Amino acid sequence: MINRFTKLLLCVLLTVAVAVATTACGGSNAQGGGDQEKIVVKFTHVVAESTPKGQAALKFEELLEEKSGGLFDVQVYPSSQLYGDKEEQEQLLANNVQLIAPSVTKLVTLNPSFQLVDMPFLFKDDAQAYRFFDGEAGKKLLNSLEPHGILGLAWWANGTKHFTNSKRPLKAPEDFKGLKFRTQSGGVLDDQFKALGAGSQTLAFSEVYQALDNGTVDGQENTFNNIDTQKYVEVQKYLTISNHGRLDYVVLTNTKFWNSLTPEQQEMFSEAMAEATAYERQLADELSAASFENIKQSGKVEIYELTEEDKAKFIEALQPLYEKYGAEVGQEYIDAARNS
Repeated sequence: MINRFTKLLLCVLLTVAVAVATTACGGSNAQGGGDQEKIVVKFTHVVAESTPKGQAALKFEELLEEKSGGLFDVQVYPSSQLYGDKEEQEQLLANNVQLIAPSVTKLVTLNPSFQLVDMPFLFKDDAQAYRFFDGEAGKKLLNSLEPHGILGLAWWANGTKHFTNSKRPLKAPEDFKGLKFRTQSGGVLDDQFKALGAGSQTLAFSEVYQALDNGTVDGQENTFNNIDTQKYVEVQKYLTISNHGRLDYVVLTNTKFWNSLTPEQQEMFSEAMAEATAYERQLADELSAASFENIKQSGKVEIYELTEEDKAKFIEALQPLYEKYGAEVGQEYIDAARNS
C-alpha cells in the first residue's frame, strides 16, 4: 500500500507538472505564442512636426500601428531630436533607426541619377513629377540603393523651385548675367547659373537670409513655402515663377530591417507608406498654395510668371547641362520624366 508520505509526494509532483504544462501551453512573447513581441520602428527626420514631412511621419505611425493591430510600435523623432542630417544615414545603415527621409540631393553620392530633380525644366508641374515618382522608373531609382544596404520606400514632395533676386525682373536668360545666386550644392546647380551667365555660391540654408540681406548673393532659388517662411520677401524685390527644378525627399529604410519582416508585415508597411505618401503630397500642395498667397498679399515683391515662350528660351540656354550630365543622370530616367 502507498503510505501517507508517498501520497503527499505524488500530489506535490502532480501540481508542479500541471503548473509547468500550463506555462508551456500559455506561451510567451519570446516563444511566439499569445501576443507577439512588438516591432519597434524608429523614424528620425530633421524638420518640424508642423511641416508636410513631419505630419506625414505621424500619419504613417498612426496607419501602421492601426493596420498591424499594434504589432508595430512606430516612434517618430522630428527636428533632429535623435540624429541630424550628417548622422542619420550612418545610423540607418547600423539599424539604430529604421526610417529616415532626407532630401533627394543627399543621395547623389550613392547614385548620381538622383540629380534628376536638379535638371532644369524637366518637370512641367507637380503632377508630372508624381507620375514619374510612382512609375517604373521612379521605383527603379529607389531600388537602386539596395547594393548600399538601403531601400527606398517612397518619394515625398516638398515642391517646385522659383527664382528670387534683389536687382531686376528675371524674364529671360540674359537677365541673369552678372548676378550671383546661392546654391545648396555644386555640380548641376552651379552649371545651371553658369549657363545663364550668373555666378553661384554654396551656402547653408540657415545662412541664406543674411547673405541676401547683406548682398553676399543677389538671389536664390526655392519653393514658395521656403520663400514665405524664411521671409525672403523682406530682402528680395523680384520673384519669377519658373517651376524650373524640384526640392523633394525620399523615405528610406535599411535592408537588414526590411528583410527581417515577413511578407505580410512588409505588405502592411507598404500600404501604410503609400497612404502616408498621398497625405504628404496633398499637404505639400496645399502649403505651397497658401505660401504663394502669403507672398502675394505681402506686396513686397514684384511677381512675374514665365510664359511658355519664355521657358523655351531657358530650355535652349540650359541644354548644355543635359549634354554634360545626361549620361551621368541616365537618359532612361530623363526620358521617363519627360514622358510621365
